[in-house]
Amino acid sequence: QVQLVESGGGLVQAGGSLRLSCVVSGRTFRMYAMGWFRQAPGKEREFVAAISWSGYYTFYLDSVKGRFTISRDNTKSTVYLQMNSLKPEDTAAYYCATPASNYADNVKPVRFDFWGQGTQVSVSS
Repeated sequence: QVQLVESGGGLVQAGGSLRLSCVVSGRTFRMYAMGWFRQAPGKEREFVAAISWSGYYTFYLDSVKGRFTISRDNTKSTVYLQMNSLKPEDTAAYYCATPASNYADNVKPVRFDFWGQGTQVSVSS
């Protein structure tokens, strides 16, 4: 079955950086888009970023544009989220996810079917 395992979360001061990683197994990684989501306590889960299967196209939540970068290494079946200039409002559990279906390379995925267990990111002021 498809498995996603995140790592890289932690506690960081405002203005600092973290890089999250997500290793995928159980499928041909390079054929599918990947995404990152987050959920803060008492809030709905929200989309953060996505990357097409080729890695050429990326999509971001407006509030993280210019600070976060999603990337992927298809040789390692891994997707990354580089987070710079972190703010206290970025505090949340971060989840990687992938669709069950293939999307055209330039289309933002709208449905994600497989999820990791999450990694906590905490940003202190």
